[in-house]
Amino acid sequence: MSNIANSISTSTRLTENKIILITRKTRLEELIVKYNTVGQARFYIEHLGGDFAAYQAEHDNYMACVSATENSLLRLARLQKIERSFLPNMIFGRDDIVIALGQDGLVVNTMKYLDGQRLIGVNPDVQRWDGVLLPFQVRDLPSIVPEVLQQRRPVREVTMAMARLNNGQTMLGVNDIFIGPKTHISASYTIQLQDRQERQSSSGIIISTGLGSTGWMKSILAGAAAMHEGIDDPRLKIYDIALEPQASTTDWDARELMFAVREPFPSKTSSATLVRGQIQEDSKLQVTSLMPEHGVIFSDGIEADYLEFNAGLTAEIGIADRRGYLVV
Repeated sequence: MSNIANSISTSTRLTENKIILITRKTRLEELIVKYNTVGQARFYIEHLGGDFAAYQAEHDNYMACVSATENSLLRLARLQKIERSFLPNMIFGRDDIVIALGQDGLVVNTMKYLDGQRLIGVNPDVQRWDGVLLPFQVRDLPSIVPEVLQQRRPVREVTMAMARLNNGQTMLGVNDIFIGPKTHISASYTIQLQDRQERQSSSGIIISTGLGSTGWMKSILAGAAAMHEGIDDPRLKIYDIALEPQASTTDWDARELMFAVREPFPSKTSSATLVRGQIQEDSKLQVTSLMPEHGVIFSDGIEADYLEFNAGLTAEIGIADRRGYLVV
């Protein structure tokens, strides 16, 4: 984490509030962390037949965008730059403006640590990344940031999910929350939604927001639908459920969540009927762990930032009071 020295006269600033610039390591930087030097990283990639030039070009482009962004923002406000691995420990000011410079995942990773701050997603490489959550480029910032400061720029509200454990720990999810095993083993738990409850064994549960419904959740439903349609043996159709991945929630501000159970296994001690549903504002999905070890809860694909979810712990998952605000 670093504060960027400001040589611009304070009289030229539009505000004394901070702009927080969130960056991420490039693929090349991650390789250097693993192999110590650029030369060793190059040898590794080229030895396996890869194109190291693509890694270098991507890195150079991103570094140039970071530099251009810093120069642009320093003329507008005080600027602080942090790398995304520091997000869990970052304390944001109430009036901070936050800019995520990277891929869509960086926007999602950043949003769950904010509490009302406006978030601007900037696409540093439109040739590589579609950027559904990255409507702006670096060149747009001199006009976008003043509009955000003056509250003249529209924002899209994003509903988030929250998992709350009976030991007081909580976790927010912008795209989705995963509950299940840390490794490739079966998770054992009881699941309850309103008056329905059953014991299950599966590879985990995905709880998705409207924003995340076109990601992991869509892939789960699409796969389940394709497999279900291809089964001719009625003995293997253990449950009768309409699976329509295209019918999933897509409104970012929808005040409901969806859940799906991955690979539920029916047996003498486990069932597989409560495998998909909606969580409304007046309801909670309750999951009680029966796993002696390796149970986890994480959100938005960040496995390193997880809560332990072993025997004795119960999680209630519902719609979070906190919401995200993405500038558009």
